[in-house]
Amino acid sequence: MPIAYCTLEIHLPYARSLKDKRRVLRQAQDRLRARSRFSIAEVAHQELWQRARLDAVTVAADYAVLERVTGQFVRDAEDILGDLLTDCRVSYLEP
Repeated sequence: MPIAYCTLEIHLPYARSLKDKRRVLRQAQDRLRARSRFSIAEVAHQELWQRARLDAVTVAADYAVLERVTGQFVRDAEDILGDLLTDCRVSYLEP
């Protein structure tokens, strides 16, 4: 069963506090979760106001399905985050 691992690097230039940052991230995570079946977590830069890294993971029965849902997730992330998204990397693992 293949696994897709996606890393989203985010820059929040208008965040003036951790509260601002977390509000934006929570909204983005909620919208991404509503559109996909990825598990999403903030994994780096928790104490920096203007940077964030979200990692998202999902599994599928076969590689073709996984590529399709991962591609849709990346497009959704680009739509939701817009210019805030500075980098998006996808890796596939085969256990």
